[in-house]
Amino acid sequence: MTDPQIRIKELTEQLNYHNHKYYVDDAPEISDFEFDEMLLELERLEEEYPQYKSPNSPTVRVGGEASSTFEKVHHDVEMQSLQKAFSKEELMDFDRRVRAVFPGAEYVVEQKIDGLSVSIEYENGEFVRGSTRGDGITGEDISENIKTIRTVPLTLADKIPFLEVRGEVFMPRNEFERINALLEASDQPVFANPRNAASGSLRQLDPKITAERGLDIFVFNIQQIRGAQISSHTEGLEFLKRQGFKTIRDDRVFETMDEAFGEISRIGEERGSLSYDIDGAVVKVNDFEMRGALGVTAKFPRWAIAYKYPAEKQTTTVRDIRLQVGRTGVLTPLAVLDTVRIAGSNVSKATLHNMDYITEKDIRIGDTVVVQKAGDIIPAVVEVIKEDRSGDEKEFHMPERCPECGAAVVREEGEAAYRCTGVNCPAQRFRHIVHFVARDAMNIDGLGPSIIEQLIERKMIENAADLYYLNAESIAEMEKLGEKSADNLMASLERSKTNPLYRLIFGLGIRHIGEKAAKVIAKKYKTIDNLKNATVEELTEINDVGGVMARSVVDFFKEPQNETFLERIAAAGVNCVDDSGDGEDDSRFEGKTFVLTGTLEHYKRSEAAAIIEKLGGKTSSSVSRKTDYVLAGAEAGSKLEKARSLGVAVISEDEFEEMIK
Repeated sequence: MTDPQIRIKELTEQLNYHNHKYYVDDAPEISDFEFDEMLLELERLEEEYPQYKSPNSPTVRVGGEASSTFEKVHHDVEMQSLQKAFSKEELMDFDRRVRAVFPGAEYVVEQKIDGLSVSIEYENGEFVRGSTRGDGITGEDISENIKTIRTVPLTLADKIPFLEVRGEVFMPRNEFERINALLEASDQPVFANPRNAASGSLRQLDPKITAERGLDIFVFNIQQIRGAQISSHTEGLEFLKRQGFKTIRDDRVFETMDEAFGEISRIGEERGSLSYDIDGAVVKVNDFEMRGALGVTAKFPRWAIAYKYPAEKQTTTVRDIRLQVGRTGVLTPLAVLDTVRIAGSNVSKATLHNMDYITEKDIRIGDTVVVQKAGDIIPAVVEVIKEDRSGDEKEFHMPERCPECGAAVVREEGEAAYRCTGVNCPAQRFRHIVHFVARDAMNIDGLGPSIIEQLIERKMIENAADLYYLNAESIAEMEKLGEKSADNLMASLERSKTNPLYRLIFGLGIRHIGEKAAKVIAKKYKTIDNLKNATVEELTEINDVGGVMARSVVDFFKEPQNETFLERIAAAGVNCVDDSGDGEDDSRFEGKTFVLTGTLEHYKRSEAAAIIEKLGGKTSSSVSRKTDYVLAGAEAGSKLEKARSLGVAVISEDEFEEMIK
């Protein structure tokens, strides 16, 4: 072996060991800094000597190249679902069926993780493939994404000729909250629950995105094995632990169903305090030979059953109704309750969703109510016991001003939500700043979400205007930054001051005002001062600006804290004027709508769209009879076919360049 080859092997073994100690054993032996230093050294060596890089190197944890699709995978051992029980009686029926064949059967009981079931295969101790369950017979190859989960061993302790295991990928609750906060801050749809988040993250075409999602896994079953003899489930779990897998922790054996049900009840009591979601408990026959004899039906094995916990309800009293302001400005009412214990945890607050929900159920302060954990996660008031009313209960009304910042609260027509309109609202601060610095807005390089969080935590900024009053010295002192990064950030802030006016308007985060609307508004009003005095009637005269959009703009400029924000922006030297001219000489595409499809040779689609809009035209994402031109590049697909079927003019890139000369 050459020296680089030896060092790569040493680093790989050390990193795999420390990765397991940190993520599986929860007993780290070195600091994050030391781990990162070794990983960086390995990355450099692998880049210089790619011939020595293992397909299962620790460096693949950060994600490889994105794919365009997932290949289909046939499961040699069907990944079946489980029959369900909702009562102890149904469990006893299952027990009678088992004991009719095997009177001495013993059971194991496990948490039923609420996630996404996957298969992982190894050959000679090396990871070779990971796939989704799919319909149980055919799944999808998601190997690159599975590799990013740090609790999945890429190399086993023993060189087993072949091993296929089944596990459940899940997203811990703290990761779920972190990911949703980031999605909210960038105006993207949030995940409904951790299970959906895990599923969506695991099926990303770009593994780098999966790597950022903090997924975890519990491995709970051996599907196939060659090279070792395993006779029971508990023996299998011990074997899997020795190989490096993170398994369901409790592997006790129960001689009767009564004992098993006691364990189910214990799991039910602790589920509220877990760091991940479970949606039940699973009872399995422990002995593999018995399992084989019991067999399977067309849908599920006869040797296992899943117990689903009933939604637990408790009665309590609403002591107050308070408001929580979310990162998007939505005011969510919360009921403050006399503390009750539900599903293993103490509940003193419950969501009331929105004002319509309060009105529909006629929930009042002082009411006796029934509280339930929706999906066993979020407490909610589901019923009012009106016969217990004394007459002293108080109706709740939404305030006119935000409880966090005092800005006006508005409710748009057709929406259930009430929203704060303040750009300086502490609850919305992070989201506003992330949007303001985004590429399509002020385009301030070097200001990612983590840096913004640091700036806010250190009280260096309260809103986006404060960015222009930072200094390089204080930025250089921040974590993972230095003088060079600080200088680059200051230069990016300085460049952003010369942005066209529409970028600033878009960056303000006015509800319903996207980039296109910002452009036409900037062209019409020319300055921020002119826009401050705009009326709803004037704004709706502009093409592409409707009544809801116009009302949002007017409401935004009515708010005093937003006016103060803009004064500080202007004082910092940020451009607040549209100097692009009236556009009279460049309106050749006035009233024309273009659709762009395929790959252009000389332009990005966004660049071609900007040219069209500068010349007075509009772009659309779909082809219709109202489309004037379809600009088609290489590999144009369905949009080109639709244009031809509708008789819409199709132009090439060369023809487009002739039109814009």
